[in-house]
Amino acid sequence: MRGIRLLFDAAGVLRVGLVIGLGTLGCGRQDSPPVAGPQGKPKEEATRLLETGAQALQSFEPVGAIDTYLDGFHAMKDDPSHTMEAHHFCRARNEEFTQCAIFDANTANANLVGIEYIISERLFDTLSVDEQALWHPHNYEILSGQLVAPGLPDVAEQAFLQKKINSYGKTWHTWDTGAPEQKTLPLGRPMLAWSFNADGELDERLVKERDKRMNLDSARKRDARQGMTKDAHPQRGVDALAAAFPKRTPLAGAREGDAGAP
Repeated sequence: MRGIRLLFDAAGVLRVGLVIGLGTLGCGRQDSPPVAGPQGKPKEEATRLLETGAQALQSFEPVGAIDTYLDGFHAMKDDPSHTMEAHHFCRARNEEFTQCAIFDANTANANLVGIEYIISERLFDTLSVDEQALWHPHNYEILSGQLVAPGLPDVAEQAFLQKKINSYGKTWHTWDTGAPEQKTLPLGRPMLAWSFNADGELDERLVKERDKRMNLDSARKRDARQGMTKDAHPQRGVDALAAAFPKRTPLAGAREGDAGAP
């Protein structure tokens, strides 16, 4: 997790301890994908040999630059009952723009199922109203404990997510490997994904199952993150799915409103 080490280089006292902790913890528990693999003939030996040669001779800098792993949940904006767990493997291009590849697991045989771009509040404010409608808010995901960075020590995870308060994401899912009709191929049109933005929107059973599988405690993370509430601004899109979840309960720090408003 190279990027997190660099994030704390200026902290001095924290730097050594965090580097050791990251090296020890790695990226969290293994989490197998819903399906073993896409439809198709097994790889031939000749293909494997060609891949081995390519690995030795070619450069893979774009994917090698990925330095952060996040796990969370998405609802499809046009069908909020359609929910997916999303394993994000990300690279921050700068302080205000991050790009992520989304997989259905964190193992070598995981399937690529989507992409997400993350931008700062400042960049979001430069977008047209029509474009803003494609970007979901992140404050609830962070403050609720739903969004996690598996394997990071709590202090590193909290410091990293503090930098994402008030940010927005634009996410397209291209393959729902958990759907029976898509078990072996990515069928259908890409779907615009959305964040959950209030208690009672995401089925808590999904969070509990994820936490058990990955040895996490989202409730404890939620309690520990409440200090971030003071920095959370109102965000566009918090109430975008409200009609689909009439029993939702707002969370302090996750409010609908103009970005950057007090």
